This record gives sequence, C-alpha cells and structure tokens, in this order.
Amino acid sequence: METATARSHNPKRKRDATSPPPPYSNGETTTEEIDLSLLDAIEKSQSLSKSQPIETLDPKTLKKLILSFERKYKENIESRLKYPDQPEKFADSEIDLHNELHKLKILSSAPELYPDLINLNTIPSVLSLLSHENTDIAIDVIQLLQDLTDEDVVEMSNENEEESMKALVNTLIENNVLELLVHNLQRLSDSDDQDEMAAVYNTLATVENMIEVEPKVAEMICEKTRVLKWLLGKLKVREFDSNKQYAAEILSILLQNSEANQKKLGQMNGVDVVLQAVAMYKSKDPKSGDEEEMVENLFDCLCCLLMPLENKERFVKAEGVELMIIIIKQKKLAYGSAIRALDFAMTNYPPACERFVDVLGLKTAFAAFMGKASYFLLFPDLVFPAGLVTFIGGILRGSRRERLLSKFVENECEKIDRLMELYIRYSDRVKEETKRMDELELDDLEMDGDERYNRKLESGLYTLQSIAIILGHLWCSEHPRMRARIELLLKQQKLTKSDVKDILLEYHDNIGDLDGPEEKERVQARVLKFISAFELS
Repeated sequence: METATARSHNPKRKRDATSPPPPYSNGETTTEEIDLSLLDAIEKSQSLSKSQPIETLDPKTLKKLILSFERKYKENIESRLKYPDQPEKFADSEIDLHNELHKLKILSSAPELYPDLINLNTIPSVLSLLSHENTDIAIDVIQLLQDLTDEDVVEMSNENEEESMKALVNTLIENNVLELLVHNLQRLSDSDDQDEMAAVYNTLATVENMIEVEPKVAEMICEKTRVLKWLLGKLKVREFDSNKQYAAEILSILLQNSEANQKKLGQMNGVDVVLQAVAMYKSKDPKSGDEEEMVENLFDCLCCLLMPLENKERFVKAEGVELMIIIIKQKKLAYGSAIRALDFAMTNYPPACERFVDVLGLKTAFAAFMGKASYFLLFPDLVFPAGLVTFIGGILRGSRRERLLSKFVENECEKIDRLMELYIRYSDRVKEETKRMDELELDDLEMDGDERYNRKLESGLYTLQSIAIILGHLWCSEHPRMRARIELLLKQQKLTKSDVKDILLEYHDNIGDLDGPEEKERVQARVLKFISAFELS
C-alpha cells in the first residue's frame, strides 16, 4: 500500500530508573568468596552518610564535593599502585571512593549546576572508574550516570536546565562514555550476581536517558561500539528476565528512525535472530505483562528492520512470511503484531507479496479480514483492518493480482461488503474528527493544514485511503459484478463514486517523497488512474 506519511512507532514508556524491577534469579547460591567485613564496612558507611544532613547545593558546595571526590580518587589509585597484591591495604580507600560517588548523586537535584560540574573537569575522572578493577566501583558510577541523565531531573519548561543536561550528555560523549559503558557490559554477569544484573539494567537505562536528551546517540553508539552484537546476544537467551525485556526495548529505540542502524543490524543476521526470538511465541502467550511488553518490542524491532529493501529480502529468505502466517493461525496474542510485520514486509516489495499468496496466506488473511474468527473480537479493530487492508492493496499491484481479485467475487461478493463496511466505519471517524477540529477553531485554537491532516490520519484517514485504493483497483478491473456491487453499496449508504474520488484526490495531493521523487510520481499516476476511472464510468 502506498503511504502518504512515514510510519512511526509509539514512544517508549519511561521506566522508573531509580528502582528497576528485580532481575530473575536462577535460585543457585554462588560459591565465590565474599569479604564479609568489607561488606559490613560499606553498609555502615552508607548508613552514616544517610544520617548526615545534606548541605544546600550551590557552586561552592559543588566544588567541595568535587575536591573531596578527586582526593579520594587519587588516594585509591595510589593505594592500589603501592599495594597491588594486598587488598586489605587499599580496602579503606575503596570504601571512601564508594562514599564519594554516592555523595555525588545529590547533583541530580541541581541540573543547573551541570555546567559548573563540567568546568571543574571531573567528568574524565568519574568515567575512568567504569574500568575500575573493582566492579562495585564501576556499578556506583553507572548508578550515578543514570541519576544525572534521567529526564525527570529536568523541568521541561526550563530551557536552561534542558541546555545544561544536553551539555552534560555531550561532555560524557566527548569523554567516551558510550565505549566505556558498552565495554563494561562485557564483564557484568546478568545471570548470577544480583548487583551486576541490576547494573546491566541501569546501563541500558543510562543509554536510553542519553538518547532522550540527544537522539544522535542512537546512531553514535552503534557506530562506535559493539552494542548491537551484545543486544542480539541477549535476544538469543530463551529464558525471560527483565534485562532481556529491556534489551529488546533499547534495540527497538536504536532502530527507530535510523536507516543506518537498520541496515547494520540486518548485515549482522539481525533479521534471523529477531525472527527466532518471536518464534518462541508462535504457539504460546507471554506469561506476564512485562513479557508481553517484550514481545511487542521484538515486533517493533522486526518492523523497523523491514524498512530497508535488503532486509525485506532477508525476511523472505528466512521464511519470515511463513512464520507470520503460522502466528496468525495460532490465534495467540502476537496475532496482530504478525499482521503488522507482514504489512511492513510487503510494502513496496512484490516478492514478499508473491510469497504470501503462494504459501496460501490469502485464506488466513481473509478469515481475519472478514472478522469470522472469534479471537478477532479480542483485539482493537483499528489495528487489524488497517494492517490487512494495506498489504491487500500491495498484493493488488503485483503479479498475483488476478488471484486476489477472484476472492472478491466469491460468496456473493461478501469481501466487497466487508470492505464497504470498513469504509463507512472509518469515514465516520474521520468526519467526527474533522467536526471536532472545526469546533476547536471556533474557539480560536487555529491549526495549520499539516496539523489538521495529521490528526485526520490518526483518526483513521490512513486506513480509509487504503480502502479507497483497493476500491480503485476493483473498479479498474472492469469486472461487472464488482462494479455493480460497489455502486449498490454506495447507493445504500447515500454515497456516490465522487465521495471515493474525493478521498483519493486528498491522498494524491498529500503523497510525500519519502521513497524518492520517482516513486512519488508513480504512486500519483496510479491514483489519478483510479480517479479518472470513477469519473468516466
């Protein structure tokens, strides 16, 4: 189906970064030696720091905090160099360093001081601790970075605070935070140690925070690090846990709006890995809300991957079309997501449309399209007709056109009846939205043409246009039974062919050039052909 605007995904829910859900434990007890006295000392120091009153944070207090941190930082380096094989000799300096990092968390309450923090040149020292031999110190730094970069720190109405946050994130980037964070992921275990599992989660949260502040981070981290390889590795794990869930979400964020990332992941066998991950849910439903969210994120990843042409080819070769049909047939929760993935795969890619028809996908698609399956009622009607309608339109443009057209005359043209039913439903929705916008404008809330059009698209205009395109294909087939049925149904609803023509004309005038000027011209020519056919007959 030709699209007037680029598809977009729903924005991700911002997690409560300060309290991630506890990662799943495998129930085993670790056999590693633990220095209990060191742990006791840390716990006592934490209790002491919490009991101490917090000074009012201002530039002077900030400087005191930084000087204290730098002093403990240097003392720890010196102790480790002097007594490399005697941990008891540098244990106290390690505890002191831990406490200083903990104190720095207060900076998240004063983002207006971030420029001062940058000018004090302490960022390099803090980030160097991500490579500290003691992973507990590196974990402290990850927690600090997560706190400092959290979007909740900044009042969105405060431009100065927003600029301060951007300055901090850019300074972190200049000091190789992306490389250090991803490198640190390699040494963190997210299956045995609970603290390290939490650190993995917090690392991903920090990456998400930075992308929220500076969207360019999404491509930078994929260019400079091996984060995509690490994320794919997480998706290969069969067991579900909160970090696998978050890895799927971060991957979907990295793929959104980045053709470079989509192509790079495709070259890394990413299409096949994501297909294997979703295949686990072809005959079963997720067991929890979190697992359900992960499955949705996996399909978001798949849909993003299916935007570049070369990945559509990989999808077809990996038998992705067949897998999506199986998922639809199984009537599980991933049903709607499978339809959406097929829509992406078949858009502007005839081989996928042909494969779909050749493996008898039309029977499955039309069962859902007609709403015959009882499970169809369990899903939002905005999702399924929209997805089904658009890839049906794609098939009508390909070499399997005649096979699809023949379906529309079966059983007394029942599929045309269903198509017109959807046409009326979405037409009513668009009319209601148009009326609502007109009322808003009477209240002096003016909207420009683009905003009005986008609101109409959101209310169902995109699906209505898709239906009008299919009606155009059916009319241009010049099949007498099809034409007679369309005219009869329009007359019953007190409509005419001019109403369909008007929808097509609005679509024609708003076709974008996302796929290039030549494709735009081809699509416009096709739509004009439909408009002329409705006018002449």
